[in-house]
Amino acid sequence: MALQDLTPQLRTRLSRMERAVGWFVFLAAALLLFGFGYYIYHTAERKGWFKIKAPFFTYVQSASGLNVGDPVYMMGFPVGQITSVTPQKPHEKNNVKVEFEIREPFFRYIWTGGSYVKINAAGFLNQRQLEITRGTNGYARVVTQPVSVKTLDELKQLVTEEPGQWQLSQDVLDQQSNIVFPAYATLTESNLQVITVMKMDSLYAYNNQEKDKHRIVASWDGRVRHYKIFKPGDDTAWLHAAETPPVSDQLQAMVAQIQQALPIVLALTNKLAAVLDNAANATSNLNTTIVEARPVITNLATVTAQLREPGGPLIWALGTNGNEQLQGALTNANALLASTDTNLTTILLQMAGITSNLNAQVQANTNMLGVISKTVGDADNFVQGLKHHWLLRSAFKKENKSGTNAPPAEMSAPRTR
Repeated sequence: MALQDLTPQLRTRLSRMERAVGWFVFLAAALLLFGFGYYIYHTAERKGWFKIKAPFFTYVQSASGLNVGDPVYMMGFPVGQITSVTPQKPHEKNNVKVEFEIREPFFRYIWTGGSYVKINAAGFLNQRQLEITRGTNGYARVVTQPVSVKTLDELKQLVTEEPGQWQLSQDVLDQQSNIVFPAYATLTESNLQVITVMKMDSLYAYNNQEKDKHRIVASWDGRVRHYKIFKPGDDTAWLHAAETPPVSDQLQAMVAQIQQALPIVLALTNKLAAVLDNAANATSNLNTTIVEARPVITNLATVTAQLREPGGPLIWALGTNGNEQLQGALTNANALLASTDTNLTTILLQMAGITSNLNAQVQANTNMLGVISKTVGDADNFVQGLKHHWLLRSAFKKENKSGTNAPPAEMSAPRTR
């Protein structure tokens, strides 16, 4: 049906419907574009497309387990990704160059002191990952503040006009290479006077009030001790790598050690088997010995049972008739003691009779003691006379007990006629 054949009411309704459909299509397209833009923005923010990225590189022995796009970690956070893994030329001393980017603000943790790359194992499939250690001292490797070279006259004027805004971008050294003013030191009129005395023409400095640019503009060069204009691929962005062997190499080394130790283990197992066989033989022999020792144990139990009985030790030592024999011996000993007592009493009575008779004789003869005493005195005088006789004098010499010579005899006076 042609549109001209419709009534005015139908044509009015149809035009309204067309406008509604057009608005619906427009709104749907706008929502679709908004959702697609939000997705792109969210993805870009998540991947750090709008953040400043600092390029760094390092050298490794092997590219095993390292791929372009792999994340780079710092303190457990993903802070960047690997951008290139390329082998070096044949005459180069390094094997593989690995380039990576670190997003803001994590590249501000990379300092000249304490920051290096650790290459760790990331799985059992020969995978590895890069981890950047946080700096502990020194200066930032890369900065976003513009660095410029100013003469001393210019710096004096700038310090006067903008006090506290200008800082050093280098180390000021004396003739002995000692640091007089370190980098980041605020420039003042007194500092500039000291530097003027040191006869320096210009200095590397920056204005701390200038906004950071959206790229890396300067990097620290430790060889000249100042920041210089940064260029991609500059050697100042190099970080030392502490590389651990891949898991496959570690497993290979472990297998080699196992192969070396396997003969020793087998020899040890053979010795252990021999020891077990000897132990089995010893236990079998011990079992036989125990079986043979059972009668001895039975007899020992019988003997101990007998010893526990009253009089058991005496019966076990003397036999069954020992008790009767001991009883007889004790009876004889008792009889012997009784007869000995009787005989001793008789002997004492006889001795008493003898002494009483001797006493009676002494009382009856009163001169007996005087005669005996005179006899003893006469015998003593006789012996003394023999001592003084010249023939028997040598037989009665006195012993010199003191061990010294006897004193000489006193000289007697000569006889007078």
